[in-house]
This record gives sequence, C-alpha cells and structure tokens, in this order.
Amino acid sequence: MSTRRQFTPQQKLDILRRHLLEGVPVSDLCDEHQLNPNLFYRWQKQLFENGAAAFERDERPQEQRLQKKVAALQDKLAKKDEVIAEIMESHVQLQKSLGEA
Repeated sequence: MSTRRQFTPQQKLDILRRHLLEGVPVSDLCDEHQLNPNLFYRWQKQLFENGAAAFERDERPQEQRLQKKVAALQDKLAKKDEVIAEIMESHVQLQKSLGEA
C-alpha cells in the first residue's frame, strides 16, 4: 500500500512557479515530484481562484488589536463592578451593625 505524500503550501507554490515562470513542462514537474497531472492542475486552479487574496489589504491585525483592547476594557470594568459590589455590601453591613438600616 502506498502512502500519500503531503505537500506544504510553499512546496505547491514552488512547483507551480517553476511551470508558470520558468516554463518547465507540467509532465517534467509531475515526473520529478511523482504527481498526477490532475493534482497539478487542481493546485493551479486553486491558485488562480484564491490568488486575489494576496492583493487584498489585510485589516485583521487592526481588528485583532481593537478586539483585545475591548476585551481588556471589559475585564477592567468587571473588576470595578466587583469592587463596587464589595464596598456596597460592606456599607450595608456597617449600617446594619450601627442600627441605621
């Protein structure tokens, strides 16, 4: 039984690049890497279908920073609420002990 070879995204890109930029024939690449030509063409299709993503502006780091900041502020607010609740509880207990309630 043969084991399936796993290619990293970088390896796939390197193989495709050799064909597209250097003009190495698909048959030579498939022989060299023991690939089925159908797999090569599937990779090529994926590259062209998803290639636009390489040119899109990536705003995720900014979104992630804002989400972290919001989470930190929510944690800070929750801690303040806990402190206020503790102080109010102490205040009520003090009033009861003084007979003011």
